[in-house]
Amino acid sequence: MTLRAMKLAPYFFILPALALFAIFKLYPIAWSFQLSLFRTEGALQSFAGAANYTRLVADPLFWTALRNTGAVLAVQVPIMLALALALSIAFNSGLLRFRSFVRLGWFLPIVTGPIAYGLLFAVLLNPQSGLVNWALGLDIPWLTDKFWARVALGLALTWHYVGFNAMVYLSRLQALPADQYDAAAVDGAGVWRRFWHVTLPGMRPVIVLTVVMSTIGTLQLFDEPYVLTKGGPDNALLTLGLYLYDNGFRFFDFGYASAIAYALTVIIGVLGIIQFRVLRDRT
Repeated sequence: MTLRAMKLAPYFFILPALALFAIFKLYPIAWSFQLSLFRTEGALQSFAGAANYTRLVADPLFWTALRNTGAVLAVQVPIMLALALALSIAFNSGLLRFRSFVRLGWFLPIVTGPIAYGLLFAVLLNPQSGLVNWALGLDIPWLTDKFWARVALGLALTWHYVGFNAMVYLSRLQALPADQYDAAAVDGAGVWRRFWHVTLPGMRPVIVLTVVMSTIGTLQLFDEPYVLTKGGPDNALLTLGLYLYDNGFRFFDFGYASAIAYALTVIIGVLGIIQFRVLRDRT
């Protein structure tokens, strides 16, 4: 084998993977952008330029979906990550008995598919026949009231993801040097000061990771609100992902749906960059 052939050999090995990536990733992305420049009218498509993007600005439902998604991001995600951090500290405590079983119990929800656990919560929180209202002896309109529907969505998301994030935090927590805690204890630092000045700074890199991952996942939120209420009541659970789906696969307006997808991509990219820069500078 010649030297030139040896240099080219690795590229031949990765060529099938690159071909699959181009066919199933790059081509759909490029085709979606092309679709966003066309207007769908029945079975016909006509070139619209940036009309679909300007339509977003004047579309009240788009802003409703954006506000709903932002509310989940601003309220549910911080609560979930704070709870995950507290659970990781509890999981790492020597006072916790049967730690492996407890950790497994909290981690198992993440292996449940979004549709499956969405249906589970839809049954449990059914206002007429749900187990939760029966157990509490209350008559809470979980899925028929705007406020309680948002609470139901937050409960479902937290149940599903908090254990996974706690395990991510735990892996980092167990890697922190013990001598830093010993030095802080010798200096007279209490539990809270050790957490604030030793644990939290050491956890910041993985906190950045979970914040960015949760942001991306929340902005793409679709399965849970669709299964729980299909976006209702009164668009209370209408998210960007669900609005994209409605336009693309209910109204078959693929051009506008593609414009929403690209707007969502820009939002995710901008928020991701901001979060990385802000949180990275504090690590």
